[in-house]
Formats: sequence, structure tokens, C-alpha cells
Amino acid sequence: MRALVLLACLSVSCLAQRPQPCTSPALMTGDLYVSTQSEKLTAFAKYMYDALGKRIRLREVGSYNNKTFELDVLLLYRQGVVYKINHKNSTCCKKRLCTKFHPLEIPENASLLGQSVLGSSSGPGQGLLVNNWYGDLQMKKGTAKYLSQVTEFGCVPVSVLYHTDQSGWVVTSFYNNVIGLTDPQMLYPPPFCQDARLEDEDGEDPETFFSLF
Repeated sequence: MRALVLLACLSVSCLAQRPQPCTSPALMTGDLYVSTQSEKLTAFAKYMYDALGKRIRLREVGSYNNKTFELDVLLLYRQGVVYKINHKNSTCCKKRLCTKFHPLEIPENASLLGQSVLGSSSGPGQGLLVNNWYGDLQMKKGTAKYLSQVTEFGCVPVSVLYHTDQSGWVVTSFYNNVIGLTDPQMLYPPPFCQDARLEDEDGEDPETFFSLF
């Protein structure tokens, strides 16, 4: 009987140690870098992420189709609108946001590739333990293959590698992550956006990690 109890305890312990799919913190602030395999897009962005209110703010600088750009967008999924904000001339472009909000998470059907240490595992505090996951994800423009890397403790995103037919491989690296919102006011449209009217979609905009959904 004691042997059976011991075996059961060891089995539970092994299962508990195996990484499980997880959801990233609901409120985060930080920086990210996005690039595409085709070199069509490279961009650095400051982001603010609110999974509770389903809001995302991105302030980007980068190159798209060999042209430099600056982009400040506020995505409000509950309202179904996106604001493109221009602080230089205090103007605001308001367009429909027809996609659903997708939280930063490791899907339940993801497969574990393994664990790895970023940095060094030679001593305490010299490295960061991360879990590597892969799978297929249904997106608004078809199915994408992905490889996602999150921290073992906290499920904080480190990097995401996506493959879509439109852009090929898209790499996003997260850094300077802070749990929480450093400036919640950034998730509200500026006062000069109050009178903005919905505009028809036209032209092609730089693709971001979040716009892939």
C-alpha cells in the first residue's frame, strides 16, 4: 500500500512539473520589435496591453516597403474601432475594427517543444527559464504556424514566431515588460479624437504583431 501511495505521489509530482498552456498577465506595458522574413516591415514599438478592457495601444517607428513611418494606434475591441492618432497636428483617424480580441496566451492545443534558459544556467539569477510552444492558429486571414516563447514563471511573452502566406515568417520580440499599466490614460482617445468620424478603409498600413489577428 505504501508503495502505491509513493508511486501516486511521484506521478502527481511529475505531472505538476510539466509546463502547461498559460495566459499572460492581463495588464502589461513594454516594448517590442517586429520584423518580417521578406524585410517588408521592421519596427520598434511601445505597447500597452489591457486584456480586461480589451484595449491595446501601440506607438511604432519603423520601415515599411522601404519607407519610414511613425504610427500611433489605439485599438478598442469592445467598441469595434481603431484610432490612428497624430499628435503633431492634433488629428485623429477613426476606422472600424472588425476583428475579435485575442489575449496573449498559449492555446490549450499547443504542443510543448521544450524548456530552455536564456542567458546562463551556471549560477542563480544568471538566466531566464522559458517554455517553448508550437502549433497552428486560426487567424482572420487563414491558418498560421507559430512558435511562442514565454517565461516559466508568470507566462510573460518573450518572443513569437508566426508564419502566414501573406508575410512569410514574422518575428516579434518582447522586452522591458512591466506587469501593469504605467499610464492608463494612454488607453483612452485624446480629447481631439472625440469628434472623429468613422472613415472607409483605404490604402495599406504597416502590419503589426497585433494586427495579424
